[in-house]
Amino acid sequence: MQTARLTTFLCVSLLLSLASAAQQKPSPLAPYVKENAPDLVLDHVRLIDGTGSAPQEDMRIEIASGKITAVTSAKAQATYPPDAKVLDLTGKTLIPGLVGMHEHLFYPLPQQPEGGVGLYGEAADSAPRLYLAGGVTTARTAGSLEPYTDLELRRKIDAGLLPGPKLDVTGPYLEGKGTFALQMHQLADAADAARTVDFWAAEGVTSFKAYNYLTADELKAAIDRSHAHSLKITGHLCSIGFRQAAELGIDNLEHGLAVDTEFFPGKKLDECPGFATNLAWIEKNLDVDGPEVRETIRDLVAHHVAITSTLAIIETFSPNRPPMPRESAALKTLTPQAAKEYLTGRAGTAERAFGGPILAKEMRFEREFVAAGGLLMAGCDPTGYGGVVPGFGDQRNIELLVEAGFSPVEAIRIATLNGATYLGKDATIGSIAPGKAADIVVLGGNPAEKIENVEKVELVFKDGVGFDPTRLIQSVAELVGLR
Repeated sequence: MQTARLTTFLCVSLLLSLASAAQQKPSPLAPYVKENAPDLVLDHVRLIDGTGSAPQEDMRIEIASGKITAVTSAKAQATYPPDAKVLDLTGKTLIPGLVGMHEHLFYPLPQQPEGGVGLYGEAADSAPRLYLAGGVTTARTAGSLEPYTDLELRRKIDAGLLPGPKLDVTGPYLEGKGTFALQMHQLADAADAARTVDFWAAEGVTSFKAYNYLTADELKAAIDRSHAHSLKITGHLCSIGFRQAAELGIDNLEHGLAVDTEFFPGKKLDECPGFATNLAWIEKNLDVDGPEVRETIRDLVAHHVAITSTLAIIETFSPNRPPMPRESAALKTLTPQAAKEYLTGRAGTAERAFGGPILAKEMRFEREFVAAGGLLMAGCDPTGYGGVVPGFGDQRNIELLVEAGFSPVEAIRIATLNGATYLGKDATIGSIAPGKAADIVVLGGNPAEKIENVEKVELVFKDGVGFDPTRLIQSVAELVGLR
């Protein structure tokens, strides 16, 4: 009897010990978390709330259980909530967490051999950390090469096992015959497009993206099946022009005027004239202020088609842009080989007079689109020949929107609340207001005075947990282009 009791006692003691050890095990996010108080006050801040309103000085933001509970004047509020941790952030500026709408989880792989194929490596370690470090708290992946990986990554982020933004996982690229990308399935016909959408909607993706070589029938099938699942579909198109896509029912178009082929002379039905060919023609010939472009803008607005601004990637096709001093921090995240190939590509771009006018024309197009009532969003698209790095590229996109003629508060709204509005999540994210998720970026400067201050990210709150951007960036130094 005594032996049995002793055995039972030992078993119970062991279980209690194991349970205690499990409770004491640190969170996988702990190395990157700087603030994690359940009740928090961010005091004496400058507030740019994401709505496009003017900055508000000396404000107080109260947070409880991951939600914003109050936004008040710091002067008018004399007392703090009981047990709240108070952070005096005098001189700091708060903006909403960025809602990135073109944020891939892959990156171009270096060392393509002669006669080889261009490949993209999944960036499941580096991309989520860098997005979060850059202030992106919600990200649409806008096309996936490894959708199962992206879905599992979302699950682990949501479970608190990996750092990263909230993910809207876009399904695999919906691409037709003739694609340049070996990693993309080429759809056989409209029925294949419909089957693909149905399959991945059942697997859990929450958006879709059409690509360069689709036929109109294939795009229409993909749009109809996406909408049947109450999901939205965007497109980086070539074989189909913007106005035709709008008529077919597409929800969103990527990159803007730079990829619209409807103006190309002799454009054939369901055929892509080629990215470089079309871009060169737009640069030399297309009048952004002309009646054709104005009619396209009116048509897109009438069909409620949103545009995603990706100025950060379009800029890289212009000589000597972006400025090299601005690139130094992002370059440290690239593998040495990836950094070498980006700099080689940049040097090649600087030697040709291609790409300069297209950036100015795209900026003009985006301003006119917004002036006509269109919904403009933003994302960095970390692809091209490299160098556009998650997080850093999103900050650059905001700076370029200001260069395009938007005010700083307008540019911040484009990068935050507008994306949330498109996603149907503006009641919970996208601006700083009571009842919304505490997704907040703390900046060490005032972007309303100098937009480059969006780069001075000191703390990123996601659902009330404050992440340290420096630690996140350091954890993936020289890994972009590898993992």
